[in-house]
Amino acid sequence: MTHIRQYQPDRYTIIGNHLAQHRDLSLTAIGVGTHILSLPEGASVDIRTLAARFPEGRDRIAFALRELEAHGYVERVRVRTAEGRVITRTYAHSAPGVTGPSQGDEELGEREEREDAPAPVAAEPPRPQAPATPAVEEPSASASGEHRTTARSLLVSLRRTDDRLTLPERDVRRLAPSVTAWFENGASAAAVRRTLTAGLPPDLKNPAGLLAHRLRELLPPPLPAGPETPPDPDRGEGRRPRPAPFQTCDGCERAFRGREPGLCRDCRDCRDASEARDPAVAA
Repeated sequence: MTHIRQYQPDRYTIIGNHLAQHRDLSLTAIGVGTHILSLPEGASVDIRTLAARFPEGRDRIAFALRELEAHGYVERVRVRTAEGRVITRTYAHSAPGVTGPSQGDEELGEREEREDAPAPVAAEPPRPQAPATPAVEEPSASASGEHRTTARSLLVSLRRTDDRLTLPERDVRRLAPSVTAWFENGASAAAVRRTLTAGLPPDLKNPAGLLAHRLRELLPPPLPAGPETPPDPDRGEGRRPRPAPFQTCDGCERAFRGREPGLCRDCRDCRDASEARDPAVAA
């Protein structure tokens, strides 16, 4: 490769090689991270905004953001404002691992906690070390941590199913966010394992690449909101109503179905016709 470089006095962004040549990040995550660091202060970087800007789609962008967050390049903090709104502030770290905000960290935006709806970004000073408003604790924080632990254990144990799926530590760290995304969408560990191990090619040369492809392309959609309980047969749910029992007609002694004894349909029609012709019969 030969570089052809031109002097750029403006409109450029300094990106560290620790991001551009990161060995554990996917190429999509490196691209998204580079784009985020090139944005001005206060820009919106939620999934909906990025998906409208790029053709990768919401799932791949969400996966890339989780990778960046796992490696410290993106930090998303939920806080409550003085007006009582719950917002998410996103911080981009140009040098992960540095404690606290620095000149290389940018507060890229905030959005109100609605479904991918970016809120107007208010110009605010850099984050204080002790925020005046308390952070809102995410109810799923412990669940997310448990998902990450389970994801790592699942990836490490894949070699018990097929020794060709023995993954190095680097690939386990890189693939764990993708497995976590499956768990967060409601998939079970058994379903993830079955997806990753079924129908492996006989000449498997790049197991980590195959697993990453399956995790990305076969990601199931999230479960619908609200509990969905199956019908209870003991309570008569999900079953057709029982037909009426057989009865013996009082007029012609033919069998017919009915909830109560009486006349069959033909005898009832004859009775109704007779009453219509002669009102005295009905009396």
